[in-house]
Amino acid sequence: GIRVECRFLTDDRQYGVEKDFILAVIRQESSFNPNAVSSAGAMGLMQLMPGTARSLGVTDPYNIEQNIDGGTRYLQQLLNRYGKSKELALAAYNAGSGTVQARGVRDAGDINRMPAETRNFVQKVMGYYLEA
Repeated sequence: GIRVECRFLTDDRQYGVEKDFILAVIRQESSFNPNAVSSAGAMGLMQLMPGTARSLGVTDPYNIEQNIDGGTRYLQQLLNRYGKSKELALAAYNAGSGTVQARGVRDAGDINRMPAETRNFVQKVMGYYLEA
């Protein structure tokens, strides 16, 4: 199962992103289905968009290890960009950094400026993360 496939996920080793945070994103994005495809074209466990996958060097977004590695690196970049704020990183992961900037979202308290889908995404992922 997916738990076995995630055996290479460990806290704060390679990218400094908590395993429980990664698993919360996967749970919300794909319900642990490595073959998931969204209507927007996002692929795999962490629902990487084709351009994002390419920019992260992910050649097969349905490959579990590549998808999680790329998605985790992307989360690390976003966490670094937003001062380690998980909420802002998640908002950018879901809607893009451009949307975060355009809507003037500067901290977790500004998440209400994001589209409903993004607000829901942030709330769900943080809920899964906090219950882990």
